[in-house]
Amino acid sequence: MSPHVNSALDWTDRVLELQVDAVAHGGHCVARHDGRVVFVRHALPGERVRAVVDEDTGGGFCRADAVAVLAASPDRVAAPCTWARAGGCGGCDLQHVAPAAQRGWKARVLTEQLARLAGLHREIEVEELPGGPLGWRTRVRLAVDDEGRAGLRAHRSHDVLAVADCPLAPPGALDTVLGRRFPAGEVDVVVDAGGAVHTTCTSGVRPGGDGAGEDHAGDDGSVPVRAAGREWRLSPGVFWQVHPALPDVLAQVVGEWAAAPRGGTAWDLYGGVGLFAAVLAEQVGPDGSVTVVESARAAVDDGRAALADLPQVGWRVGRVEKVLTGLPGVPDVVVADPPRKGLGRAVVDALAAHGPAQVVYVACDPAALARDVAFFAGHGYTLGPLRAFDAFPMTHHMECVALLSRPT
Repeated sequence: MSPHVNSALDWTDRVLELQVDAVAHGGHCVARHDGRVVFVRHALPGERVRAVVDEDTGGGFCRADAVAVLAASPDRVAAPCTWARAGGCGGCDLQHVAPAAQRGWKARVLTEQLARLAGLHREIEVEELPGGPLGWRTRVRLAVDDEGRAGLRAHRSHDVLAVADCPLAPPGALDTVLGRRFPAGEVDVVVDAGGAVHTTCTSGVRPGGDGAGEDHAGDDGSVPVRAAGREWRLSPGVFWQVHPALPDVLAQVVGEWAAAPRGGTAWDLYGGVGLFAAVLAEQVGPDGSVTVVESARAAVDDGRAALADLPQVGWRVGRVEKVLTGLPGVPDVVVADPPRKGLGRAVVDALAAHGPAQVVYVACDPAALARDVAFFAGHGYTLGPLRAFDAFPMTHHMECVALLSRPT
């Protein structure tokens, strides 16, 4: 037992009967028992469930997983995957929730975070993307267990589950991987823009066997993807959105809200391979400039190759927090697409010091977004339009785009 655990409050493996309350950020609901908060997975607001405590550090809360539903919500449905249960896969949180109710769940989380962290009250709609709730995940990272079998990790665990398939992946995408043997590490499976399946091991070894149905995209291992009327060839491990519809949707919204002036200056922070830079470059034209800041050199190399016909796009390799203060001039607009942790106070302060009139903020974590909106407010920026997309059905994750403006 950890030295920080209060043994008097250790409810691990205890079975509780709980009345489930509201949803919470992180894919669970809130319940209370004997004066403590219990975060319950695989439950729905208003339900009465029997749950097993699976994590308790002895503080004011513990975590539990519903194992029996005593009074069900009308939004409850049968999960399409047998691993979406207590003790099962950690990839999906909401398979037991009807798809429309999943979007309502996420809207409530985003609304609550904006109110709590930014003091803003908004009616939020989480928008459905084309393609339905299953078969959308074009990139899957599998772990390899001690026996060389690829699988998915259990919830909040390093244990590898030997799953037979994953309904979030396109049908057949994992057929050439599951059931095979691999060296230690991880296996990335990517379905490209043409539907071909590519597999890469972190050890650098290709999967064994006859390779039937596999396409490794040539000797360089690159994967073709398309969005915003362009094609990129991505090196193994370079980031691209996993939902096939999302890159075009984001490019459209970012372009509409950025509206960079002809001949103007735009920055694309955490720019990856330059999806948004391509849109901004068309807006500013050959007499303008777009500066992409990205820490992953492989992504920058891929972006330079894809956008070689746009000389107005310049690239800076480095961490945004280190590069930002040295960028010259005053940008007309900044697009920022940070990782899950968000921008944070230091980056917001440095960005605001450059004085852009507008910041288009792409966010995958509602709490980080709301916190940063509050930081921007301290510099006179106000939150304009905000859109949220259900880019990760069956999970608690979503993608948001927000426009922050400062009066000139």
